[in-house]
Amino acid sequence: MANGGPVEHGYPHLETVRAAITALYRRLSYDTVQAFAASVAPADVAFCDTDDLHLGAQRVAREIVRHFRLPDARLIVGFREMTHAAHVELAAGPEYFVELNDRFRTHRRDIGAALAHEVTHVYLHRLDLAFPTTAENEILTDTVATYLGAGWLLLDAYREDGVSSQKLGYLTPEEFGYVLAKRSLFFGEDPSVWFTSAQAYTAYARGLDRARQDGRQPPLTAAGWAGRRRYAHDRRHVSGVPPTAPYSFSPDPAGRLRVSFPCPTCHQRIRVPVRGRVRARCALCRTVLECDT
Repeated sequence: MANGGPVEHGYPHLETVRAAITALYRRLSYDTVQAFAASVAPADVAFCDTDDLHLGAQRVAREIVRHFRLPDARLIVGFREMTHAAHVELAAGPEYFVELNDRFRTHRRDIGAALAHEVTHVYLHRLDLAFPTTAENEILTDTVATYLGAGWLLLDAYREDGVSSQKLGYLTPEEFGYVLAKRSLFFGEDPSVWFTSAQAYTAYARGLDRARQDGRQPPLTAAGWAGRRRYAHDRRHVSGVPPTAPYSFSPDPAGRLRVSFPCPTCHQRIRVPVRGRVRARCALCRTVLECDT
């Protein structure tokens, strides 16, 4: 939790974020992801200063548990002085003990954001979905929380001005915006109307620009002139394709050339023959892609 200190910006965890989206689709399936088409509603997690602290925290926790379809999970929320924003004990359940930083006693509107991250930990624990390291697991948790409709609260908790700052979670504001934009493009949902933080809106707009770039990479037909020209050059000189290119070429068993590239929705690698205009459908997220190979 950044509290008054510098906030990291940019996309330092982008590859892990993309791997997390792929892992989510592989673990849940397209149909289960579709069940999260509606985000957590702002009214359901609203918390005003006149609400009882503990009763209000329990109410918000129940709403987020309900959103993640964990009917038998019971969160017991407490507060204590600590470095991090929150912590959850991932026991066998059905009861999970969540501790929130004491600062949330007076910053109650952000309790939903902290609980969104911790409930997602419980959700992933029950799915048995994890990455190898603690740092990667935290990125996975923020990504899943955001992609499944609760993490917009984490981005909205980001506030920064000339004298103070606050950010919850492990993604940068722009990375939260990127994942939120991925969700928005997939479900057709506009989360920007829920933001109370102007900085969150800016981060979302930047993330949306970056997410749209994923759908403009060759061999997709939406790629711009410069990308199409670079792709045509690389197709003629397969051995010289730089490792930073968003695509790679390889022969199929019959010796015919194929191109591999990430799906702009779920980032699973897709392979199609190099033969001009083709339409591909991602087997993981079912996105239909128009390509010019």
